[in-house]
Amino acid sequence: MYRIWGDQGQAALENASICLLNCGPTGTEALKNLVLGGIGSVTVVDGSKVEASDLGNNYLLDEGCLGQPRAKSICSFLQELNDAVKAKFVEETPSTLIDNNPSFFSQFTVVIATQLPESSLLKLDDICRKADIVLVAARSYGLTGLVRVSVKEHCVIESKPDHFLDDLRLHNPWAELKQFAKSIDINDKDPVVHKHTPYIVILVRLAEKWADAHDGNLPSTRQEKREFKDLIRAHMLNLDEENYKEAVESSYKVSVTPGISNEIREIIDDNSAEVNSSSSDFWILVAALKEFVANEGNGELPLEGTIPDMTSLTEYYVSLQKIYQAKAEADCLAMEHRVKDILKRIGRDPDSISRACIKTFCKNARKLRVCRYRSIEEEFSSPVVSEVQRYFTDEDCSYAMNFYILLRAVDRLAANYNRLPGIFDSEIDEDIPRLKTVAASVLSEMGLSGASLSEDLITEMCRFGGAEIHPVAAFIGGVASQEVIKLVTKQFVPLKGTFIFNGIDLKSQVLEL
Repeated sequence: MYRIWGDQGQAALENASICLLNCGPTGTEALKNLVLGGIGSVTVVDGSKVEASDLGNNYLLDEGCLGQPRAKSICSFLQELNDAVKAKFVEETPSTLIDNNPSFFSQFTVVIATQLPESSLLKLDDICRKADIVLVAARSYGLTGLVRVSVKEHCVIESKPDHFLDDLRLHNPWAELKQFAKSIDINDKDPVVHKHTPYIVILVRLAEKWADAHDGNLPSTRQEKREFKDLIRAHMLNLDEENYKEAVESSYKVSVTPGISNEIREIIDDNSAEVNSSSSDFWILVAALKEFVANEGNGELPLEGTIPDMTSLTEYYVSLQKIYQAKAEADCLAMEHRVKDILKRIGRDPDSISRACIKTFCKNARKLRVCRYRSIEEEFSSPVVSEVQRYFTDEDCSYAMNFYILLRAVDRLAANYNRLPGIFDSEIDEDIPRLKTVAASVLSEMGLSGASLSEDLITEMCRFGGAEIHPVAAFIGGVASQEVIKLVTKQFVPLKGTFIFNGIDLKSQVLEL
């Protein structure tokens, strides 16, 4: 795990303080993962005593815990998993704490709210937003469940996408790279040299040759790209030259659109990039980035400075590495000067943002992400009707949307009858039409008047009886803990909407509502 989020991520985890509301199987599974990951401290809030039913779905409890405070028993077992974690418990019902002591939550980095009814969740979300505390809501309910992140703004430097184009600047090589490429004769007939010329050099030289013959333009149309590949192949001496095959496969990198992506453009043009003394380090770095792009960068972001493996003579490859690293270092230095100037202008210590932080920012400048979440209150009271209708009518999303509405409906029904539907077998037949009626009102509020839910799903929700089935709870708890790690380490991109798990079909969907 350490290799995934590195020393900075691990330090963030060790400094984090997590509050868990309700330590049923869903909450326990989430906290177990975080404790094993090395989270700094946890506080468990639960007012229940351990009952026989808990032993069937919570593997951290045994018969010796019966009658004991559930929060105390869970804390004891969690510390056995990692005694370096500080674990505390509060024996109180979460809803009571939310109503009577809202300031309690301001001490935490993240609050994980599990199995909270809608009314309590809305209050908690408002409390957390006012205190700038991250809220992660998680719920398992029979064969379904959800996870929802709520925070005003979450900025990510190390988003670590699975696939991303290497930053080689073949479409816009700088002077030192051009000079190095020109120092190598790609027409050299020596077979060893020819078949070990790095594809970066081949592409820089041939792209220049192409541009000279096409009024300074690089290949852009499909036909031109095909002809450019033919130009590369024409320089091969033998069919087994791997470096030329690599050049053909990477030829599209020459045609990359210059400048910055729309996503990064939106970030640097964001109002938050107009910084002041209260701005976060992230937005100060973005403000410096905006200045860099307009000046030293000539419309480009700082170079990352790494190159992929390729067929090459060792001396050529090492020289290329040094050229890319030197350019990246120069860009980073220019960024550092701009960051210091901005910090001075807004009255902050010019050294308050470390060089290591600036270097990490430069290396990941193409992958920055800013996530902003609507409050849960806004999601419920002001639905984006077009999105709701799209999800409801989309074949891939309709089941997830049905579960989303039914999970809200069971809370409404529980508020009216002081129990979840299906708790008593004898009343399931009566609960089905009740749930259907409440679900219809939720549909109407969401702009889906006249729409109907799956009768089978309504029946299933009643049959679930609000049960936390351990396999589903383990999965939902796992997703919740994964999101907490992303939010605490500020690495990877957290869920942008409500994650819905459909355990009937073993499918999941994220609804951005």
